[in-house]
Amino acid sequence: MLDSRMMVARGAKFVLALALAATLAACAANREPEAPPEPVFVDGYGPVEDDGYTLPGVPSEYLAGVNRRMIVPYFGDIGPGNIEVDPFAKFLFYVLDDGFAVRYPIAVGREGKGLRSTTVIRRKEEWPGWTPTANMVAREPEVYADYAGGIPGGLRSPLGARALYLYQNGRDTHFRIHGTNDLGSIGNSGSAGCIRLFNQDVIDLYDRIEMGTKVYIRSYDDSVRLEGEALANRGVELPPVIIPAEELLGPDAVAADHAPVLDDQGGQG
Repeated sequence: MLDSRMMVARGAKFVLALALAATLAACAANREPEAPPEPVFVDGYGPVEDDGYTLPGVPSEYLAGVNRRMIVPYFGDIGPGNIEVDPFAKFLFYVLDDGFAVRYPIAVGREGKGLRSTTVIRRKEEWPGWTPTANMVAREPEVYADYAGGIPGGLRSPLGARALYLYQNGRDTHFRIHGTNDLGSIGNSGSAGCIRLFNQDVIDLYDRIEMGTKVYIRSYDDSVRLEGEALANRGVELPPVIIPAEELLGPDAVAADHAPVLDDQGGQG
């Protein structure tokens, strides 16, 4: 049988344990929740502050394998300082003068597939606005009619952070090389649009090229010869993405004093 001193000692220990448990519970309840870890971006694809806009970073799942900007040996036939587009392997090459090229992954829309002839860059725009052509509105009014008046330049613009305008014989072809917010389209074919790059990539390309840069289009046979049959058939055909007009044309996340500019020459985005 326990004597009274042992019973008192055990009781004191029990009370002390209860007090300690209550203290730990209170500390846990009052502790600030841990902040989620900061996302880690692939070098060159992090967030960008540009002209009053905050351009989001590209999550790494969109940059797997060849689907990122790289400097690669160039085995094509185009001279330095020019662009070669491979619409089959979904690459754009900016040819350097040392046997290498900067290779960018691209998305190729239906209009981009129709680009066959050599063109020249005669216009460059930062944060361009976009206006669908009359043919686009007539052909697919359910997609384009709400935007017939144009979309201001900014984070919501289908042309993204930069656009390069392709001309032939002094006339605008309405073909564009431009950025995109549709990250999953890069490396694939789309139902509409021209030649699209990640916004971080189109900024890099924009800063490299000079006005008058020529843009050549690679044939399927050359794509197979230079990239291999597997890459020459890279990507899938994606269904159209239709964003409600009230969502796309709502208030833009831009600096308050940033005046939007429309692409008054139209384009095929």
